[in-house]
Amino acid sequence: MAVIEDPAAAEASLDPMRSKLLAELVEPGSATSLAARVGLARQKVNYHLRTLEKHGLVELVEERRKGNVTERVMRATAASFVISPTALASVQPDPGRSPDRLSARWLLALAAQLVRDVGALINGAAKARKRVATFAIDGQVRFASAADRAAFAEELTQCVTSLVSKYHDESAEGGRDHRLIVAVHPSVKER
Repeated sequence: MAVIEDPAAAEASLDPMRSKLLAELVEPGSATSLAARVGLARQKVNYHLRTLEKHGLVELVEERRKGNVTERVMRATAASFVISPTALASVQPDPGRSPDRLSARWLLALAAQLVRDVGALINGAAKARKRVATFAIDGQVRFASAADRAAFAEELTQCVTSLVSKYHDESAEGGRDHRLIVAVHPSVKER
């Protein structure tokens, strides 16, 4: 997975045809082989590939000589991409604007911050050829009532607050701050 932080790269990846080419290029392919699969002329595919390559979204795997033509075999630089809110810096959500624990918009702003922060960590770690230590929990819970959901939120708040108080050490020399985000939202049914 790669995180796109550059606005121009985000714009290039969001073009419907380029997005389709990125999906096709999980496996290496040339403009000729892709043209048949996506229904475009080879020259048009080549144009899109050059744009994607310029933004680091595809890379050259090999060049093959076919008669008078050199065929370039390309592949996507990642199997999937996430666009960081950093790419939309002037309009990216800011959870500090309206910190309301019960607001869906605040949750979305926190999620955007999470994507931005983890994206920066992933990109920095990739450049340093290191791994990022993270932890996540994903689960589902079915509440019988709104009152049960409210009681759960209160108990979860108490548990997390207690756990953070137990392990947080402001004076730890050489310690490293970590961000903790806990979210509960209705599940979305896949179509």
